Amino acid sequence: MAKPPKGKNEPPPPIIVKKITVVAGGHHGGAWKVAYADFVTAMMAFFLLMWLLGATTEKQRKGIADYFTPTLVKTKEGSAGGYGVLGGSSLTDVDSYPHAAGQTGSKTLTVPRDATGGPKDGGSKVKRTATLQERLKKTLEKSEKLRQLAKQVKLTMTPDGIRLDLMDDANFSMFRLGTTILTPDAMQLMQAIGEAIAPEPGGVTVRGHTDALPWKADAGLNNWSLSAGRAEATRQALMRFGVTDKRFRRIEGVADQEPLISENPSDPRNRRMSILLLD
Repeated sequence: MAKPPKGKNEPPPPIIVKKITVVAGGHHGGAWKVAYADFVTAMMAFFLLMWLLGATTEKQRKGIADYFTPTLVKTKEGSAGGYGVLGGSSLTDVDSYPHAAGQTGSKTLTVPRDATGGPKDGGSKVKRTATLQERLKKTLEKSEKLRQLAKQVKLTMTPDGIRLDLMDDANFSMFRLGTTILTPDAMQLMQAIGEAIAPEPGGVTVRGHTDALPWKADAGLNNWSLSAGRAEATRQALMRFGVTDKRFRRIEGVADQEPLISENPSDPRNRRMSILLLD
């Protein structure tokens, strides 16, 4: 049976419009991936930093801090001032000295040319130390004997000022055995030290140290009186060579209580005089 013809009043068929949205880079784009990668990288750096802080020693962390200090380049030499008159210590290093006057450790300070640093870098103290080093070096180069004695002088920069350690060893002694009398070589060295520090401003303290060798029972002396007497003899020698009496703030004798070589209290290097030039 044939279909009846469409009438004129019959509605037209509906028009269907299909909208297609093209999304580049996957769902919601790729920007979130970049942000997530940055977050993961930051977290990795944070945990790496935390691990480094826990896995390194205080000395290693201070060494890293020194590396990034803009005006100072420090090279580790040894305990209580490197070798020779140009040895020294940084403000952050600790050493085997238990007293507050000095922090231990020994570094050679290299001051870049035309660089003085600022308050945070200890610029004025570094400049003062470098000036004293140069003056002392020139003084100790006046004779062959003084050049040989220069190795007995250790210069260290401390929070309280600049410390000079005049140290004994197996071949050199500042004082005659068991006395407060300076040896002739030590007197030459004291003259060089006095001439070098006389122009320096500020106060001076002198501290005497001895080794732990025992005294005879009937000697009537001890390391306390010996170290104090040697400190006083050092003060008098410095006055003789240009350091005024009014600059001295304190004279101390600590016997063998603050050894430089703690593992061997009888080591001759424990016999030393510490001269601190206060800021």
